[in-house]
Amino acid sequence: MVAVVALLHCDTRCLRFGVIGLRSRIWITAALVVGVVASVPATAAAETLTGALAKAYANSQGLNSARAQLRATDENVPQARAGLRPFVSGVGSANATRSRTTFGDDISSQTARTESIGFGIQLNQTLFDGFQTPNNVAAAQAQVRASRENLANTEQNTLFDAATAYMDVLRDRQIAALRRQNLGFLQEQVRASRARFEVGEGTRTDVAQAESQQALATALLNSALAQVASSEATYFDVVGNPPRNLQPGRAPSAYIPKSLDSAFAISQREHPAILATLAAVDAAAFQVKSAEGALLPTLSLTGRVDDTYALSESRGGDLPGVNSSLGRPSVNTQNQVSATIGAQLTIPIYQGGRASSQVRQSKEVLGQRRIEVDGTRDQVRTAVASAWAQLQAARANITGFQAQARAARLALDGVIEERNVGQRTTLDVLDAQAEVISAQILLVGSQRDEVVAGYAVVSATGRLSAERLGLAGKTYKPEEHYEQVHDKWYGLRTPDGR
Repeated sequence: MVAVVALLHCDTRCLRFGVIGLRSRIWITAALVVGVVASVPATAAAETLTGALAKAYANSQGLNSARAQLRATDENVPQARAGLRPFVSGVGSANATRSRTTFGDDISSQTARTESIGFGIQLNQTLFDGFQTPNNVAAAQAQVRASRENLANTEQNTLFDAATAYMDVLRDRQIAALRRQNLGFLQEQVRASRARFEVGEGTRTDVAQAESQQALATALLNSALAQVASSEATYFDVVGNPPRNLQPGRAPSAYIPKSLDSAFAISQREHPAILATLAAVDAAAFQVKSAEGALLPTLSLTGRVDDTYALSESRGGDLPGVNSSLGRPSVNTQNQVSATIGAQLTIPIYQGGRASSQVRQSKEVLGQRRIEVDGTRDQVRTAVASAWAQLQAARANITGFQAQARAARLALDGVIEERNVGQRTTLDVLDAQAEVISAQILLVGSQRDEVVAGYAVVSATGRLSAERLGLAGKTYKPEEHYEQVHDKWYGLRTPDGR
């Protein structure tokens, strides 16, 4: 691209001083075409809009991150279920004691040691916890539903961003091609102006005007190529692959509602952002009940089995002249197996105000979640109205700009013919050409806006998903991971083997 810019500037400068002939200009034009084509990766296979959406669905880092977050949220359910499951632990102990006792009255000193080692198994089982665990499970399940809807919303945003990036590249490449055609036309006008000036049919002013427009066209082409590079970089970031030979995109007409009122109704019923906030309300309601459960009695059962081996040894402590142990220490050993079981009932009376504060806090959070539902509904409604208006405007603009482009082309042809017979000036031709290019660029932009606005309407109604669009590749099913872990009792590996 840098080489193309250099050639453009060289062409303008050399033409100005009149040292480049027709053959040199032909070679420069060829170099421009080759350079621009080289800036777009060439491939035999054409890329379609649905293909780009499928790649974005599979490659998007943001979408994959949201999927991982949902899998982590799934684990809240078995964690909540653990509240009424048994806790089994192995216990062990080892003790050793050494002592030496010195007596008066010539009684010999006494030494003693005791050692014990024991192993056991302890079981703790909560039988009733004030309905906290069932409410925690229900809250966790509601959080999973909210996370699924958030994932669906992220999927919508990813697909919409991919469609926008696709159409931006397509638009910017078409604009660059139009700028390139305009530059070629103006180069020919510079040549023709000079030729007429040399034979006395034109003026130096005509040549300067043509050269001025050619220089402007060169700068605009450079800007257009820079915009192409920027759009391609965004495309790579969103889709995960560089843009190839992009085919024209079309709006998803099959999924666009027939009327604005229908779009409003569908969005309020199906948009994942609204469904996520409704699930968050359910989760907050269950958390209120769980907090209230801390004020209720709890009943737990404890059982333990122990096997303890103990040894005690002592020697000395004999009266003067008496050796009661005959020189041998006194050793006692024992092995004790014991089992205990008990139940404990705890009735809260006063907890320092913490439990009551947690209940009030949970109720405030519930109120916040309900307010968020109304706010999200308003935001979705605004998005639907905005996208619908943009779609209607784009469709109307396409019709208008098509007519403008046709009329501008006819006008340009007429002005050129009139200039050739001396009824128009070079400036008239340049102005007419500028009108043609302007109309064509506006038409290209409107065609892009129609497709993007169509996807915006589908996204605003909550129906922009890989499953509905029938994208190629495997569709991610969040239910599969949940079914594998929601009632899992043990295991460190994730369902995919990590």
